[in-house]
Amino acid sequence: MTLEDYQILNRQAWQKFAEEYKEPAEKAWKSADANWGIWSIPERKLELLPNDLKGKKCIEIGCGAGYVSSWMARRGAEVVGIDPTPNQLETARRLEKQYQLGIEFVEGFGEKLPFPDSCFNFAISEYGASLWANPYKWIPEAARVLKSGSLM
Repeated sequence: MTLEDYQILNRQAWQKFAEEYKEPAEKAWKSADANWGIWSIPERKLELLPNDLKGKKCIEIGCGAGYVSSWMARRGAEVVGIDPTPNQLETARRLEKQYQLGIEFVEGFGEKLPFPDSCFNFAISEYGASLWANPYKWIPEAARVLKSGSLM
């Protein structure tokens, strides 16, 4: 995959920012309860994640340090997180090793997902792809890897 200029800049920026996100990521991984955004709005008020993900294959696009992936795994999902930033993935993999939730973390961009068609039941991008990736590319890619009738 040939990278666009914005993808290169995105990766470079997040390589620098990754250190600042370690502590918040550790706090988020500790909690089984999802709390969204800078205001820490509880999941019970927003209901962004399906309650029962048992046996569902889920993907977090632009996963960063992987805390949303951890919340899905705790709800019973088989989770894959994808992010273009090695430093963020290093934190995610370290925390996965600590909590052992069975999450797979993959380095890559949301605009070109390295997965076959129709292989996931649920896709989410809390921050990563939704703000930093080209929506004309990552949204169709997310739809491509979702099974018919799945949620994004």
